[in-house]
Amino acid sequence: MDILSDPKRPHRSPLLPISPIERPKGCDLIGLVLQGGGALGAYQAGVYQALHEAGLEPDWVAGVSIGAVNSAIIAGNKPEHRVEKLEKFWMDITARDPYTTWFEGDNARKLRNGLSAMHGMLFGQPGFFRPVPVSGFLAPRGARFSTALYDTTPLHRTLEKLVDFKLINEGTVRLAVGAVNVETANFVYFDNAIGEIEPAHIMASGALPPGLPMVRIGRHQYWDGGLVSNTPLQHLLDHIGSKNLLTFQVDLFSASGEVPRDMPEVLARQKDIQYSSRTRTTTDHFLQTHKLKQALRDALDKVPEKDLSAEQKKMQADLRQLPEINIMQLIYKQKAYEGDAKDYEFSRISMKEHWRSGYYDTRNTLNHKDWLQFHGESGISSYDLHRLGE
Repeated sequence: MDILSDPKRPHRSPLLPISPIERPKGCDLIGLVLQGGGALGAYQAGVYQALHEAGLEPDWVAGVSIGAVNSAIIAGNKPEHRVEKLEKFWMDITARDPYTTWFEGDNARKLRNGLSAMHGMLFGQPGFFRPVPVSGFLAPRGARFSTALYDTTPLHRTLEKLVDFKLINEGTVRLAVGAVNVETANFVYFDNAIGEIEPAHIMASGALPPGLPMVRIGRHQYWDGGLVSNTPLQHLLDHIGSKNLLTFQVDLFSASGEVPRDMPEVLARQKDIQYSSRTRTTTDHFLQTHKLKQALRDALDKVPEKDLSAEQKKMQADLRQLPEINIMQLIYKQKAYEGDAKDYEFSRISMKEHWRSGYYDTRNTLNHKDWLQFHGESGISSYDLHRLGE
């Protein structure tokens, strides 16, 4: 793996292979939940590589925006080819990087990242997006390019090249990607358990305005699902039924952070708050709901069976099969030299750093094997490597 074997990786210890980890006893499903975040999405690729090496292949992958692209590459390839295809995608879209060498130090790196982001804005990213002939701000109203600054035709070709949509639609791995209806503002999941997934569904999930154009599916136009909800965690929790779930929730924007001290930090922190997944809030909501269900189950168990209606008996049976859910939270931590352009700064060096961060965060999380275990009790448990020292 070229990305991990880079001699400039910021890790002193030698790269040792991950010992295979058996699927925890009692685990019915392994989920991988990928948030949107543009260039930061390479962190998710590193997370998947570590899971792959540990033998923890997901049964269900769900994503929004760049998370939808990574999800499609994972679900649309056989396990032995997934890391290779992810690397192909990320190496290709970061190929146009004129700043391959640079001075050391945070200030110099800030300048380099800023120039790289500007270069991407002016010229686009190969295999991903390119500037439109006439800016949407200058094009006549109703013209082809009047509602976006970039054309994502290159991404359509990339998806066709790297993703086997026939394999996706066979449903070996369940895939769901989120988007928002432009006209109604309704959030929708395109799920291969419900309908066929095509490149347009993946592109719709990542069509962030005003940069990227809306995508037509049927008679509706769609934008990036991150405008409404930047994480598909709730979709998994709503549809697992009574199955025990081990899920890896990968967030690219951190809900917690330092108080800004200058304008670049203000803009970066604003973006974190806007797009952070509120994973803990979602988890707390489901934990509260779960406790209410447990209380209702206990109350129904105290009522003589002859006094229960057919509907109440069915409810009682369902409540006796509440699942056990273990959530491994993996949250990207912004580097000191990264600013508000971190999600559209597609330099090769930054991409490799993000990938390695995801890989090592996941390795360290998997070292806590007790977190992965199921104890035969219904409930929700959440673990975050970065909160160990709090």
